[in-house]
Amino acid sequence: MGASENTLLYVVTYDISDNKRRTRVHRLLCGYGAWTQYSLFECWLTRRQLLELRAKLGSTLQADRDSVRLYPICGTCQRGVITVGGSPPSEAVTVIL
Repeated sequence: MGASENTLLYVVTYDISDNKRRTRVHRLLCGYGAWTQYSLFECWLTRRQLLELRAKLGSTLQADRDSVRLYPICGTCQRGVITVGGSPPSEAVTVIL
């Protein structure tokens, strides 16, 4: 399944040496996407969610010590993702009853 009209897939990676800050960033990212590898998340984000996440990360990180990278993956590129083991990235489906 690809992105909806309002979302874009972001691969989010982080390199944070401080355990407390790394745990805070990990928990923050859990609210935005799927934890797929040790320091890697796949997040389907709207523009608003992206701005919100960047603001929250900015207030959590120490810019001179920490690094978080958000790589946007366009729809065409997302369809070309090669996954060996595990499952390819897919947007979460919400069902409201």
